[in-house]
Amino acid sequence: MITSADLPDTIPVFPLPGALLLPRARLPLHIFEPRYLAMLEDVMKTPERLIGMIQPHEGPDNRLQAIGCAGRLTAFSETEDGRYMITLSGVSRFRVRKEVDGFTPYRRCEVSWEGFARDLGPVETDPGLNRDSFLKLLARFFEERGLSTDWESLNEAEDELLINSLSMLCPFDSEERQALLEAPDLSNRRESLVALIEFALHGGGPGEEMMQ
Repeated sequence: MITSADLPDTIPVFPLPGALLLPRARLPLHIFEPRYLAMLEDVMKTPERLIGMIQPHEGPDNRLQAIGCAGRLTAFSETEDGRYMITLSGVSRFRVRKEVDGFTPYRRCEVSWEGFARDLGPVETDPGLNRDSFLKLLARFFEERGLSTDWESLNEAEDELLINSLSMLCPFDSEERQALLEAPDLSNRRESLVALIEFALHGGGPGEEMMQ
């Protein structure tokens, strides 16, 4: 298990629009670009095996959001043509101090882990979660968007797994995902998630992406 003492000051970052990683959640990724294959090769040589997932701002300047989430490389497999299927397990959010210049083809950032001690702690619970009401709202959203899911698994999932999985998988845009990432705790994330779903049901919200 990674502790705060294990977290490095500089990490490689993977700016990927629409990809959200949260602490203790898992994110599968398909790596094929040469710069990210190089990143993966370098990461596998480090004891922490951390990659920082972060949203880029929209626009031509290629700026990064202030906050991302680092994941530990916990699974990978190589395809016959040299690509990788990997899984990142969320460790902790971080705040970007500055981008680091260097000779790597991928981007690196000097980061701060302060303010995110909760991410390294035990699984969170949400005392304010009314599961029946929440799942009824979710069912309306899924029906309207033509989405499908395993309702039995959702109903049985622990609070954190339920809320974080939906935050990562529901078809929200990048700015909305960033708001979910930056929620200070699980209760706040659930409140943000409910607000986004209600907004979508009232005519706003995400496009017609599909979640399996």
